[in-house]
Amino acid sequence: MTEASDTVAAARRIPLPRPGVGQTRARMAEILRVDHAGEFAAVHIYRAQRAVLEGRKGKAAIAADLTEMEGHEAVHLARFEALLTEHRVRPTAMIPLWKLAATALGAGTALISEKAAHACTEAVESVIEQHYADQIEEVRERDPELAAELTKFREEELAHHDHAVAHGSREAPAYRLLSSVIKVGCKAAIKISERI
Repeated sequence: MTEASDTVAAARRIPLPRPGVGQTRARMAEILRVDHAGEFAAVHIYRAQRAVLEGRKGKAAIAADLTEMEGHEAVHLARFEALLTEHRVRPTAMIPLWKLAATALGAGTALISEKAAHACTEAVESVIEQHYADQIEEVRERDPELAAELTKFREEELAHHDHAVAHGSREAPAYRLLSSVIKVGCKAAIKISERI
């Protein structure tokens, strides 16, 4: 072997850093913090959409659907609030901003149209269900109880997604643009909420 190939081979054998003491706890804190933030935002999105659409002529069905979905998210939120307390993890410092953003997103999409409200649900839930799927895979071995809860929550998020698609989400004005912007915003919020 040449000196250059020896250097390359040695570089390939350098072990990757392994989590140290406290890393599992730190990662659990990130998971709980971001999931709490996501469910908090979901409650406020549905609440704002419902506030816009409830009581309007011909909107009783979507208002009832939004009430039901908000109820599911409220159950998820309550569970993550309990887990934050149990694990002594603080919520993200971004909660006030997420409340404002979620309320604006919910109200804004509902004001555009019923289909835009559904497009919002589809976009948010597509990001969240994948996020939960990744977390389930990550925690399955070390915390099967949490993995089971996340699996249940993911199934409910998938049901919301599928309901939105069935009710015309993809017929919303500027659907592709609206969906892309919402997905980018959700992914950014996830990264920020894990850390701050």
